[in-house]
Amino acid sequence: MLDELDLKILRRLMSAGRTTWAELASDCGVSAPAIAERVRRLERQRVIVGYAARLSAAQLGYDITAFVSVSLERPQHRAAFLDYVQQTAEIQECHHVTGAGDYLLKIRCRNTAALEQLISEDIKGLAGVVQTQTSIALSTVKEGAALPI
Repeated sequence: MLDELDLKILRRLMSAGRTTWAELASDCGVSAPAIAERVRRLERQRVIVGYAARLSAAQLGYDITAFVSVSLERPQHRAAFLDYVQQTAEIQECHHVTGAGDYLLKIRCRNTAALEQLISEDIKGLAGVVQTQTSIALSTVKEGAALPI
């Protein structure tokens, strides 16, 4: 069970993941060793699952964000599809969903030609993929990883 100090630590790390133990301890009103132990415990419990820099896709030349719904013919095609998803860097997210498709992918590509290759040749070329439906984001109003804790 998480207590108020754990929640305070998590809120701070979500907004400022590079904060030092000393800064985090000062914000939370406890010692740096106590904070370090709390964070290590949260990591062991898999509440904190990793740390990463958030990069600007546009600044790095990834100008296309697309959401692709993928329908598979049969469940036995799932493992190969999910292996492909794990190995493909342009696929940033994959969600098993209800509704018209089986999976919803968030894809970032440099341009429409790269997106066309990924969808028309690579994804549709996988065994068992029977349909895709693509929506391209015109702009992004909100994108983040922070949870409402």
